[in-house]
Amino acid sequence: MLRGFVLGYAAAPTEMLGLETHSTDRYSDFMTDNAEPAASTGDFEGWANLFTRCRAFSHPSELHGGLCGRLAAGARLDQPQWFEVVCEHIGIAPETLEQGEDLPAELPEFMDDVYRQTLEQLSAADMAFQPLLPEDDYAFEQRLQALAAWVRGFLEGMALAAGEKLGEAPDEIRELIEDMVAISQVEEADDGDETAEVQLNDITEYVRLGVISVFTEFNPPAKSSPVAGQTLH
Repeated sequence: MLRGFVLGYAAAPTEMLGLETHSTDRYSDFMTDNAEPAASTGDFEGWANLFTRCRAFSHPSELHGGLCGRLAAGARLDQPQWFEVVCEHIGIAPETLEQGEDLPAELPEFMDDVYRQTLEQLSAADMAFQPLLPEDDYAFEQRLQALAAWVRGFLEGMALAAGEKLGEAPDEIRELIEDMVAISQVEEADDGDETAEVQLNDITEYVRLGVISVFTEFNPPAKSSPVAGQTLH
């Protein structure tokens, strides 16, 4: 079962890493002073710079998690629907994005690429999907906060898209959701020693594989059409 990847996490979700839970959002530390446009949809620092230029009040990882939650639960968004989600997280009115007032010129194209590439990565057979999180050179607490934010976004997006279908999901998926709820509440740790680093990596991998499992559950492969003239048995 996927829970095996937690390495004891499910038994004591708030005790690993010396964790405390908090409800206050404190994401400004992630934003950098670099005003360069985002170079890649999978580059956390690029996202952070773009959010800074938009004067966004939410966390980049939370928006990416929200998109992944929707897609994993089987939803597909057209451009207006996706841009509405983006605007909600950034804190602007949808018409502001359409008019491009005081926003980075590349924002619409960037978010278009985010949607397309995220769906491609979740659908890929190589299971190489990665949640949008800071690199290892960021402070331990920042990476922990980002993971919690990403999982919060994922849970919200999944709940909005799946609705009552979640209650009919297999036990493994429901257990995963319970674990994710606990992970989403984690924002602080006593320190970032070697053991804590290993545990954080283990939990991140558990989340990554769990997302792929949810996507597989709610997005069955399309049935191939029979070739003309082929007899079905």
